[in-house]
Amino acid sequence: MQVRSSFLQLTLFLFFLPLQLIFSNSVSAHEIRPAIVNIDINQQTQPNTFKISIKLNLEALISEIKDGNESDDSENASLYNHLREMPKENLALKFLDFEDFFLKNMQLTFDNKAYPLTVTSVDIPAVGDLDLARDSYLYLEGEIPKNSQRLSWKWDESFGNAALRVNSTDNPELYSSYLLKGQASEAIQINQKNQLDGKSSKKGGGWVSAQIEVFKNYLQVGFVHIVPKGLDHILFVVGLFLLSANLRPLLIQITTFTLAHSVTLALGIYGVIRIPSSIVEPLIAASIMYVAIENIYSNKLSRWRPLLIFLFGLLHGLGFASVLTEIGLSPNYFATGLIAFNVGVEFGQLSVIAACFLAVGLWFRNKPWYRQRITIPASILIASIACYWFIERIGWI
Repeated sequence: MQVRSSFLQLTLFLFFLPLQLIFSNSVSAHEIRPAIVNIDINQQTQPNTFKISIKLNLEALISEIKDGNESDDSENASLYNHLREMPKENLALKFLDFEDFFLKNMQLTFDNKAYPLTVTSVDIPAVGDLDLARDSYLYLEGEIPKNSQRLSWKWDESFGNAALRVNSTDNPELYSSYLLKGQASEAIQINQKNQLDGKSSKKGGGWVSAQIEVFKNYLQVGFVHIVPKGLDHILFVVGLFLLSANLRPLLIQITTFTLAHSVTLALGIYGVIRIPSSIVEPLIAASIMYVAIENIYSNKLSRWRPLLIFLFGLLHGLGFASVLTEIGLSPNYFATGLIAFNVGVEFGQLSVIAACFLAVGLWFRNKPWYRQRITIPASILIASIACYWFIERIGWI
């Protein structure tokens, strides 16, 4: 009996620990977002020219904190926080010391030949709200070597992930991709006559290969947006799991949620619906809080809950859309990227459900004390975290 009790205590500790860490990190840490790299090709000049703009967290770059990480979790957190408080002029001087290392670890190639890069200007905003990351811009430019057919871009893994967009005067939105862990972009056709867009490819093999690559890329982006980055979405799904130990209520809720967020993800990406994140994000926190509180007072699926979950799913879909909009999707790969991202999100949600089931559902769901010892305490914790997020997101703290 004592062994069984100890096993239960250990399992509950492992189940609650991630939620406790989420709450503690949400108080002071800042999640580092990926850089946005835009390469604009001017094909109306002789020779052709290019311009690169990089939107990034310069403080995180210099202090070597990768995107997706919480700043306070890094061993360089003190340096990062020191840089964030610096006036823009001082931070610009810090970047000058870092610039050579930065350029040596970033590569732009034309037909597999590296092009020497130089930063032409740096745009750093003044110090603002320290609760928000400061977005700076780096600008580079140069001449495209004569008769170049393809370009490729990459930077070092230590600089974090990057969303790459390539535009040209002949083909706006020529290419976009989300590059992970120092991954190089594919060879991008910049000569219009040789562009591989499905119409110019007779056999379609290259087009199919590109579509598969885009699908794999955005599948990973969607999954990572849930696990580990989507803490609010994770808590919402955990809240759905906690309502009942039976499979049917869970499937009804997950299916309803999936249908709803798929609708607004598509509408948000197509620009049909535009709602500011300042409205969407607090409402997402409120949806988590509601689901957790209802778990405390009800042990079965009410007739209103699926409808509310559908409405909440619409909100979460808008949150997903804002992420995908920031990354960007090339028109040539729009449908593929959108579907892959959504599938990745679903895999992420299912992995959360599987983890919950393996942690507590498999062992204790038929126990008479399951609701009192697991559902209610976990729901109280989730509601507390969501309440804090709601207050934080509406600007009260």
